[in-house]
Amino acid sequence: MDSNVPDPLSGAVPHSSRRHLLVVSLNVLALAFIFAAFVVPNRLSWVTPLSFAYLPLEAFVLGLLLLVPGRNGLIIRCFAAVLLGAGVIFRIADMSAFMVFARPFNPVLDLYLLADGMNLLSSSIGQIGAVVVAVLLVALAVGIMALSYFALARARALLLSVPQRQAGAVLLAGMVVWTGLFFMGVPRVSKYFYDQLAMHVSSTRTSLAELRSFREVVNIDAYADVPDDSLFGALRGKDVLVVFVESYGRIVIDSEHYSSHVRPALQQATADLAAGGFEARSGFLTSPTVGGISWLAHGTALSGMWIDSQVRYDSLMISERPSLVRLFNRAGWRTLGVMPAITMAWPEGQYFGYDHVYDSRELAYQGKPFNYVTMPDQFTLAQFQKLERTPGPRTPVMAEIALISSHAPWTPVPQLIDWRAVRDGSEFDEQATSDDPPEVVWQDRQRVLDHYRGTIEYVVQTLVSFATTFGDENLVMLILGDHQPMPYVTDETENRDVMVHLIAKDPAVFAAMADWQWTAGMLPADDAPVWRMDEVRDRFIEAFSAQ
Repeated sequence: MDSNVPDPLSGAVPHSSRRHLLVVSLNVLALAFIFAAFVVPNRLSWVTPLSFAYLPLEAFVLGLLLLVPGRNGLIIRCFAAVLLGAGVIFRIADMSAFMVFARPFNPVLDLYLLADGMNLLSSSIGQIGAVVVAVLLVALAVGIMALSYFALARARALLLSVPQRQAGAVLLAGMVVWTGLFFMGVPRVSKYFYDQLAMHVSSTRTSLAELRSFREVVNIDAYADVPDDSLFGALRGKDVLVVFVESYGRIVIDSEHYSSHVRPALQQATADLAAGGFEARSGFLTSPTVGGISWLAHGTALSGMWIDSQVRYDSLMISERPSLVRLFNRAGWRTLGVMPAITMAWPEGQYFGYDHVYDSRELAYQGKPFNYVTMPDQFTLAQFQKLERTPGPRTPVMAEIALISSHAPWTPVPQLIDWRAVRDGSEFDEQATSDDPPEVVWQDRQRVLDHYRGTIEYVVQTLVSFATTFGDENLVMLILGDHQPMPYVTDETENRDVMVHLIAKDPAVFAAMADWQWTAGMLPADDAPVWRMDEVRDRFIEAFSAQ
């Protein structure tokens, strides 16, 4: 009996047939892996069946390289496997970066994310769990490199199964056809793999050059030597609060998901302020970050430098450039950092020039956390009022306050209570357990959008209520978003603008900043001025200091 014919009694497939089927399957998988590496886009939302309807130039070039025999051929295959594996790894990294930060991965500027990710994992699943995840990630990278070499070996074996001259002729003909289609403008021919690798190489070189330039100018500042008594004369005796609101992006008034609720909420906020004798002016700022890494926005606004990467931020932290906080400190204000999200040592705080930092421990919240959010914003503001804005003679304060109730995962949504009922935080326990956990809420995108919107409305209501409850002629609040929320809730908009408001009761404050031309009220006009966030510090100094 022929060994390749199935046994008619048992129906079993002979060993040689099974082996042939395995070989064919491995060859198909190898070719599919190589082809996918050449054409799959670097944004997960762009991956569709049409993503694979391309003719990649790299397939013909790689095929010709795989025909090179001997030692030189082995070296070429090893090098090609490294490039193929690197391209796949960068593609995965890009997908992850786009999902969170709406931009591709930058190998120079984003390596710190590995350390930050380890810290986050350690606090979430423990040190052992974080190490396991790190080992798995390393194994994944090594596995991709090994898979790339294996796939190229299978592809070469297929090419060598036909006469090399014929294989080479077919590949060269394919390149000629590709070139003709390319110059004819046919959109389905690509060199995407090459373009992506070239983009990462170029961004790496550009980032290194920009960092060298940044380090040369970061210590050059027109306000470094301004006399202390010339600073902020128009604000003497006033408490100045610079309040960063998490994920308070322009999307809340531009997107139909949110605008029908948030625009009326901002109009109501304007009316509530007016009833309390306050006014507001509003505009937009362009943030250096999207979806996270809030400290880049804080550093940008307070330093007057464009801080769009961790490396720039680290360079700023060791520079002599005075922050807005430090300048207020020089001018005689008691300077404070109110940071409810800070749960560990924060050496970077030394750069900003605070007299004191209230982190999550010093704010002494005794209630249950709102998942990632350590405490609701109302408690943060209530503690700040209790600890630093006591009645009677005292030094005016300048405080940077980072509010986090609108930080993902946006569940549960806090509710404002009577300020007199705020005690040690336990009064928020019922709210903290009032909604489904993130793993349930995030199964329904519409619920996520609704929860995000709800937290924004809560923060606006809380800030306005704080001003009207505790404010007087000597309160000035500059409120700004740190960045747009993650692309998942913004429909991946390319816009990086955030909301900014200035609230005060003293008309002289608005007279000093009249040339800003911000919109009256809490709802900025669609054509309201848009500044880069690094303009805030200098414009603030110019408006409220002696010329």
